[in-house]
Amino acid sequence: MLEFLLSFALLVSSAHCFYGAGDDVIELTPSNFHKAVIDSSDIWFIEFYAPWCGHCQALTPEWKKAASALKGVVKVGAVNADEHKGLGGQYGVSGFPTIKIFGADKFKPTDYQGPRTASGIVDSALSTVSSVVKSRLSGGKEKLELIFLNLLLKSSGGDSKDVIELTDSNFEEKVLESKDMWLVEFYAPWCGHCKNLAPHWASAASELKGKVKLGALDATVHTVIANRYGIRGFPTIKFFQAGDKDEEGVDYDGGRTSSDIVSWALDKLSENIPAPEVNQLINSKVLKTACDDHQLCIVSVLPQILDCQSKCRNDYLAILKRLGEKYKKQRWGWVWAEAGQQVELEESLGMGGFGWPALAAVNSRKMKFSLLKGAFSETGINEFLRELSFGKGSTAPLKSAHLPEINNVEPWDGKDGVLPVEEDIDLSDVDLDKDEL
Repeated sequence: MLEFLLSFALLVSSAHCFYGAGDDVIELTPSNFHKAVIDSSDIWFIEFYAPWCGHCQALTPEWKKAASALKGVVKVGAVNADEHKGLGGQYGVSGFPTIKIFGADKFKPTDYQGPRTASGIVDSALSTVSSVVKSRLSGGKEKLELIFLNLLLKSSGGDSKDVIELTDSNFEEKVLESKDMWLVEFYAPWCGHCKNLAPHWASAASELKGKVKLGALDATVHTVIANRYGIRGFPTIKFFQAGDKDEEGVDYDGGRTSSDIVSWALDKLSENIPAPEVNQLINSKVLKTACDDHQLCIVSVLPQILDCQSKCRNDYLAILKRLGEKYKKQRWGWVWAEAGQQVELEESLGMGGFGWPALAAVNSRKMKFSLLKGAFSETGINEFLRELSFGKGSTAPLKSAHLPEINNVEPWDGKDGVLPVEEDIDLSDVDLDKDEL
């Protein structure tokens, strides 16, 4: 009985150690597969095996011979698909052993159908090498596909750099602990639908920059996060609220074009963000926060308090707050100043000839502004802002190369203005002649 148990233990041990450090077969796992295979320019022959599989055990010596013969020509690897079921599942592995050839197009591996002998494997590998070399010599599918994807990116107006790469190690910090809202695409490099989505995802990321962050996580490599969210198909897109560490994510149910993605994200944004504050310009920091941290800042100059008392001023501020609520998904900054307190700002925005109140939209990144020329009313301002939200309206360059300095002033106390008390003049000691009278 003891002899049987020792033999069984030896069999189990050897079954789990098909390939060792002395072999030319490269062990592949979810942690190294993408970098070693997908990102590589090498041709790979990869066996997906299970340690308990008798056919896999029979193939092992032939696989080792082929790996030694092909060393420096074709990479030969092996995946324990019983231990790494997710990796095998991504490539449709349902039986063992399964051999996949990763040639010119790493995203579309082909099945090896030849004999399971070292000579048969080597012959197929050399044939694959010949095919790939000829393809590269003529420009190749890889080059054409790359050019095609680049053209798609350019035509979509997107920049792939605006899509943030997410991993197992940075996901929690960047997404779950963030104060921003996120749309995250879980993808597989070989997935055709993912490649079709790529230019739209990049375009949406550029358009939503500063509003909603877009990320992408390779679920074939970063399996900890992918498994945490139960990712089974590709692409899967999830929406994450700001700052909710326990967030499970909301499934994205919109379309797959850039406009669909942007519209869906902005709707979510408007549902979850508060209306912006309409802050008084009491120092430079207020203007910098409103203008530098937002695509546009809406600057209003209201009449002096003696010309427009507290009710009048509050009525104007109420209009601005209602419109701030209406356009909150645009994430604009909103500020106001009392006429005469920030003269340099008024002059830089060309407000001098229009009287008070006045309003302008400022793009501090492009150093341009657009001045409201219609009525300072809820209807008039709304029409002006609606044009801006569609990217329309005339603009002019600021009269200086930077935002003007803001004077430090006391914040309005919410009260009516009061005329200064004139000093009484005592004429009792003045001796005036009748003629002078």
